[in-house]
Amino acid sequence: MAGVQTAVALREQGFTGTVTLIGAEPHQPYDRPPLSKAVLLGKAEGSAFDVDFEALGIELQLGREVLGVRPADHELDTEAGPVPYDVLVLATGAEPIRLPGVEGVPGVHLLRTLDDAERLRPVLARQHDIVVVGAGWIGAEFATAAREAGCAVTVVEAADRPLAGALPAEVAAPMTAWYQDSGAVLRTHARVERVEPGAVLLDDGSRLPAGAVVVGIGARPATAWLAGSGIELGAHGEVVADDGLRTSVPDVYAVGDCASFPSGRYGERLLVHHWDNALQGPRTVAANILGEATGETSAVYDPVPYFWSEQFGRFVQYAGHHAAADTTLWRGDPSGPAWTVCWLKDDRLVALLAVGRPRDLAQGRRLIEAGTPMDAALLGDPARPMKAATA
Repeated sequence: MAGVQTAVALREQGFTGTVTLIGAEPHQPYDRPPLSKAVLLGKAEGSAFDVDFEALGIELQLGREVLGVRPADHELDTEAGPVPYDVLVLATGAEPIRLPGVEGVPGVHLLRTLDDAERLRPVLARQHDIVVVGAGWIGAEFATAAREAGCAVTVVEAADRPLAGALPAEVAAPMTAWYQDSGAVLRTHARVERVEPGAVLLDDGSRLPAGAVVVGIGARPATAWLAGSGIELGAHGEVVADDGLRTSVPDVYAVGDCASFPSGRYGERLLVHHWDNALQGPRTVAANILGEATGETSAVYDPVPYFWSEQFGRFVQYAGHHAAADTTLWRGDPSGPAWTVCWLKDDRLVALLAVGRPRDLAQGRRLIEAGTPMDAALLGDPARPMKAATA
């Protein structure tokens, strides 16, 4: 997403030089969200971007893995030899974290690439017993698809609740019931001891039958190939970018899941692993590449982060960043089908999570962007539009 959008944005903003898009996968560039939904369930063959690369003058080099970069020489090293560049954009995304000790065990899957989804499609069609390791966003989405396909699904999560790394306990708590409602089994405080053909063994001695195991325990920036390049990496292995998405070395930018950036809005560095970040960031990168040539002022990247998830018949949306909030406020009953959680800091909305309330999300996102003071008493009334709950 980030690589394709950067190439397209360069052309849209008037760049006339050569644009080359290099990717390790052999497939036409594709969108990831359908992989856990339509592609997985066989409702779509693929999810290639509807982009006419030839008409835009964008050269695709597919199935070509990049092994390293030498900024002093302005060259990439690839399996097929060096590639020179004037400006380089790193958009390598993230790669799934693998479960230790399962290398070579048959029936263990990840879900990140088109090939992953295509390997899993017949597994769902055969209606296997499936164990999902990890109750994060991808685990919930895969469990949803597997239940829709008629599989028996058990989700094991080491933490005490789903989405433990993403949401506070009181917000994630209502989501626990969603698993049971869908017919999936959720086991929390459950650590995988080992995986063997046909079964997952937990550290409490439980043995779960598993025709297939799907691992969704998080992702990390795909940056190991940058070792020795001199490009600064952060604590999570991500490329450390500035507010214009430039890296620590000249003529190299980074965008999407592989990069963190300083947020003036939130007063901290953000590492955002979501689709919208890979859509929005490239416009800033393209503007700054063109701006460097013309001497224009730098474009600053400081978005309100946004993502969505479709799970267990619910449309879940999140906007903002709630880490520094001092007030949590509910709109609606979390045991019901539609509700919203709002996070405030000093009477200003900084984040919200909307379940089945897309209007709250749309209005709330604009209120976060504007920094509008809110009236907490009015905001807590779910019948009142959010835009009518300002102070």
